[in-house]
Amino acid sequence: MEETDLTILTIEEVAKYLRVSERTVYDWAQKGEIPAGKIGTVWRFKKSEIEKWVNEKLSAPAKTAETPQQIIVKNILSPDRIVFIEHSTKHDAIVELAKNLSTAPQIKDGKELVTELLRREELMTTAIGRGIAIPHVRLSSVTDLVMSVGICKNDLLDFQAIDDTPVRLLIMIAAATNQHSYYLQTLSFFSAKLKQKEIREALLNCTDTNEAYEILTTE
Repeated sequence: MEETDLTILTIEEVAKYLRVSERTVYDWAQKGEIPAGKIGTVWRFKKSEIEKWVNEKLSAPAKTAETPQQIIVKNILSPDRIVFIEHSTKHDAIVELAKNLSTAPQIKDGKELVTELLRREELMTTAIGRGIAIPHVRLSSVTDLVMSVGICKNDLLDFQAIDDTPVRLLIMIAAATNQHSYYLQTLSFFSAKLKQKEIREALLNCTDTNEAYEILTTE
């Protein structure tokens, strides 16, 4: 029987197709570098999208290596973009934080920002464990990388985190479409920073945005 554009592949099948390790495919999916979605907690891939992705990679002009940029939190976050969130669902929490982020001058289309963040969350969870989620998008309507932080007063149980820990900290990042490297470096930076238990606990115990800002900007 002939395969159709609706053929769904597993990580193992994609790894074999691309001749890379399954771990590489998993890492690409986690970082949003390859078109993928989750059914429950399992990654799945549309064959047609993988083939299109491969063709785009093969036809793209060779790029010179980008020089890693130092992540200076004060350049991408301000105290007014730290929000104490009272909601109990990821949808409402993301919408509130995205509306806050859309007040940043780097965001030119707040409605698109909200829509795309929710769409991405439906495609795959941005929860990374330890009570952290990092909703993120790259859009042409964003002029430079910018972020907002949400400190949740209630457990967000519907993020489907890999460790089943309720989400309490949201790191929301929006970047321009040409900031791929800087975008990934920023995601990695905050993922590593918030793996420190003392930082997470300090943020959750904050009652003032300036206090939280000080924690996030201290190296």
